[in-house]
Amino acid sequence: MGQQHKEDANGKPVKYDPSFRGPIKNRGCTDVICCVLFLIFTLGYIVVGIVAWVYGDPRQVLYPRNSTGAYCGLGENKDKPYLLYFNIFSCILNTNLMTAVTNDLQCPTPQVCVSSCPESSWTVQGNQVSQTVEEVFYALNRNFCLPGVPGSMLVLKSLQQELCPSFLLPSSPALGRCFPWSNNTPPDLPGITGNISQGISGLFDTLNARDISVKIFEDFAQSWYWILGALAVALVLSLLFILLLRLVAGPLVLVLILGVLGVLAYGIYHCWDEYRVLRDKGASITQLHFTNLSAYSRVQETWLAALIVLAVLEGILLLMLIFLRQRIRIAIALLKEASRAVGHMLSTMFYPLVTFILLLICIAYWAMTALYLATSGQPQYVLWAPNASLPGCEEASVNESCDPMAQQVNSSCPGLMCIFQGYSSTGLAQRTLFNLQIYGVLGLFWTLNWVLALGQCVLAGAFASFYWAFNKPRDIPTFPLGAAFIRTLHYHTGSLAFGALILTLVQMARVVLEYIDHKLRGVQNPVARCIMCCFKCCLWCLEKFIKFLNRNAYIMIAIYGKNFCISAKNAFMLLMRNILRVVVLDKVTDLLLFFGKLLVVGGVGVLSFFFFSGRIQGLGKDFENPHLNYYWLPIMTSILGAYFIASGFFSVFSMCVDTLFLCFLEDLERNDGSLDRPYYMSKGLLQILSKKNEAPPADKKRKK
Repeated sequence: MGQQHKEDANGKPVKYDPSFRGPIKNRGCTDVICCVLFLIFTLGYIVVGIVAWVYGDPRQVLYPRNSTGAYCGLGENKDKPYLLYFNIFSCILNTNLMTAVTNDLQCPTPQVCVSSCPESSWTVQGNQVSQTVEEVFYALNRNFCLPGVPGSMLVLKSLQQELCPSFLLPSSPALGRCFPWSNNTPPDLPGITGNISQGISGLFDTLNARDISVKIFEDFAQSWYWILGALAVALVLSLLFILLLRLVAGPLVLVLILGVLGVLAYGIYHCWDEYRVLRDKGASITQLHFTNLSAYSRVQETWLAALIVLAVLEGILLLMLIFLRQRIRIAIALLKEASRAVGHMLSTMFYPLVTFILLLICIAYWAMTALYLATSGQPQYVLWAPNASLPGCEEASVNESCDPMAQQVNSSCPGLMCIFQGYSSTGLAQRTLFNLQIYGVLGLFWTLNWVLALGQCVLAGAFASFYWAFNKPRDIPTFPLGAAFIRTLHYHTGSLAFGALILTLVQMARVVLEYIDHKLRGVQNPVARCIMCCFKCCLWCLEKFIKFLNRNAYIMIAIYGKNFCISAKNAFMLLMRNILRVVVLDKVTDLLLFFGKLLVVGGVGVLSFFFFSGRIQGLGKDFENPHLNYYWLPIMTSILGAYFIASGFFSVFSMCVDTLFLCFLEDLERNDGSLDRPYYMSKGLLQILSKKNEAPPADKKRKK
């Protein structure tokens, strides 16, 4: 009765189908409605890109503008790529850093495009104000005045109208702009104090990255081939680790489990030793006055609690080894079978390159679309005066629109100028800019999840064809990966889009929640913070569960060709009927792949460190380490690349294990080992389960 109730709750076991021989070839299109919605959404996404392309202008971000609105480094300023601020101190006096960045690093001071930044300090002297601009600026190669300033103009008049700078500071180009060096002595001018110069020095320290970027480029130019060599080592190590699992999976899993037990045992000993010492000293939590968390490490109750937790974990692991040893053996056998499957279909190991390229295309398209949308609209300029209360400024049209290309005729107001205010909000793209950006983010998540789903379904189809080949490798299809790719795209685009959409909605909800949390971060309300944390935790768990469910649904789609909902239901019920095997296999696989990543990334990291730091001697001139400015740069690049390579290879192996596991569970329910219903599993799995396939009569006669 209890068994019947369990079967009803978790679904009925799969029935034998004499026509089933692996992934079904005669199948139809699934989730057509969702496929149509996905195609319509994609067309809309393309339209958003076209609208962004028409209305946007990324030059507004890539190139700085001078006071007239012209781009530096383009057109008539092609030979003048850098922007010079006449009085960069006004940027700090009138705005903050974030406002300056969002307004294209503009500030209320004249700006001019220059071919090179000033290399030395200079300030207008008292005897120079009566001279001409030609004598003070042009003749001495100080070409920093606004375009069109005649050489015959007096310096005093040019300074009053802010047509030429009153001082220059040694500067370096960064972000296309001339920023003074951090060790400069600010000029002795009104409105500039020591605190402001210190603030500017800090700003320049963060923005003046040209020297560092040049050194980084030089290091990459000197070491790129060695970095490629390190990545090749990571690729070979990852492939060898997976292929050799069929030989060493059992001993390796045993060593890893014993290692975990040993670490826990040492932790128990250490906690007991610390607890005993503190107990003898009488250090109790009752004597503790809360200062910081580190104080709790000096009381006996902390170590006693840690001792109990570690002892419980040790006991649980030992009980699992005793009572679940049969399932651990099955997990090891499946890992060996997965290694064997990868060995017969090596092309699957390089499929992550296809996924990576598609993901790169999706991210690049979104980034370009978002950039063009953000730069849509025409720049708006308004009249501005440093002090509108000065005599002569009462009738000035401050804050009214102006043309930066036109010469301002009203000179009665000191410092009156036409400055950049922002970008217009009129037009189709500008009025709906926020909505289009939301559409773009939704498109990014949906397309990324669809590409990942495509990769999972294709690999599942290829590995399922391996499992359901009765005589391996003779019955394996000739091009299993290519056939699975075409079959998935042809029939199951809608099902993949359906699963990706569900995951996308959850991820968008998490993004919205993170945004709200960021906005409310300053609110010191513990109840609100607790509720927010609970919501974030629930959505995180929901996303993990949906990823797990989608992954197994894609496997069932690849095998049977049914729609997403039916496949997800069948996969979930099948796993629930074998929940202990699922848990054991998942943890054993995670432990093994974690060790594999640690081996690959750690090995490449150690090798890179000893090579690039010059600690390996006697390799000869051809293998001499390059002389670098930052030797840690290629080391970190090699480690990061090795991690991505190992993750790509091991993701294929993990997908192979999951696919073979579902096929194995179906095999147990579908077949019984008779001549009509033989098991498709390997001989190792049959021996572990104490099962066998009935031999044909001809084989029985030979044995006699």
